[in-house]
Amino acid sequence: MTTAWMDVAAGRGALGVGLIVAGVVVVTLLIGAFWLGARLRRRELPPPTPEEQPRLPEGGPVREVVENREPDEVPRSDRRMTPHQSPAFGNSPTRTGPEKERAQWSEGSGGSFGSGGPGGR
Repeated sequence: MTTAWMDVAAGRGALGVGLIVAGVVVVTLLIGAFWLGARLRRRELPPPTPEEQPRLPEGGPVREVVENREPDEVPRSDRRMTPHQSPAFGNSPTRTGPEKERAQWSEGSGGSFGSGGPGGR
């Protein structure tokens, strides 16, 4: 037997041992991560009981308010105003506008799709 075969056999053996060591390290890291996650999970507050859950207001669910809004006038002055000096702190102030009928889609029109043809009817 030649020494060349011994060198090849020794090299493969070291590679195998290295893979086993790497596998053990990966498994150890996974077990450690699982252990740490379980430990952190135990520190969290428990989920709320049914008595602690939020309740609806006595008047029922709160509805959306639909109203017409119109912009307020920007105060006129000789000096230039900065945004923090404006009445709504840089936002465009609005007020409740007069009641007017909202535009409705007429039956058979296209609305926002296409050219107003009959569509899928």
